[in-house]
Amino acid sequence: MQQDLANRIVLITGASSGIGAATARELAARGATVVLGARRVDRLDALVAEITGTGGRAEARALDVVSADDVQAFADHALAAHGRIDALINNAGVMPLSPLSARKRDEWDRMIDVNIRGVLHGIAAVLPAMEAQGFGHVINVASIGAHQVFPTSAVYCATKYAVWAISKGLRQETTTLRVTVVSPGTTTSELADTITHAGAAEGMRDFRRITIAPEAIARAIAFAMTQPADVDVSELIVRPVASPY
Repeated sequence: MQQDLANRIVLITGASSGIGAATARELAARGATVVLGARRVDRLDALVAEITGTGGRAEARALDVVSADDVQAFADHALAAHGRIDALINNAGVMPLSPLSARKRDEWDRMIDVNIRGVLHGIAAVLPAMEAQGFGHVINVASIGAHQVFPTSAVYCATKYAVWAISKGLRQETTTLRVTVVSPGTTTSELADTITHAGAAEGMRDFRRITIAPEAIARAIAFAMTQPADVDVSELIVRPVASPY
């Protein structure tokens, strides 16, 4: 039978806006305790106040997923405060698109650091505790870019393919944890705000003419989490009906 989310301890990275914030609201409304991490602490504090103001349970910590020590401290705090970690949602990501010919090496490095290393840091931080307690759920947010490559998005798509591959590998290496990779299509968020290349920014405005709300992705994540304990929803692609991408 389906599980409810009451009293689940759920860690969410990149929780200050977009999919992360929507997921925090969705899961808290279903009874989970959400532990939120992001660099923009002011936004996290406002989100915690919103959730707790409506009777939910939420707390926040400053978090930079590029730092392995920071992510470990984030997980250790949740474990010390609550005694377990039921789920980790690796959501933090950046998308400064540009053609390879622009040679924006710093932006390539940033995508690799946040989108790949950030996910690995999250997994490394929670894996020992989840294996020791005998259960847990790792949910990695990828992208349709994990399944299709577009001009100006070569590096971004490569990082999201890596998230897909890491998720597949983790699932095969454990008989204890559930592992889900969620690949959103065009979703309303601030992700495109990191694009500094004028041509790529213009192309993305056209690409994102049709979007779905981040709440759609939050509901998909909740769907995966509420399945029976012996059911692993390994992969979800969630996109706008009217989008060709």
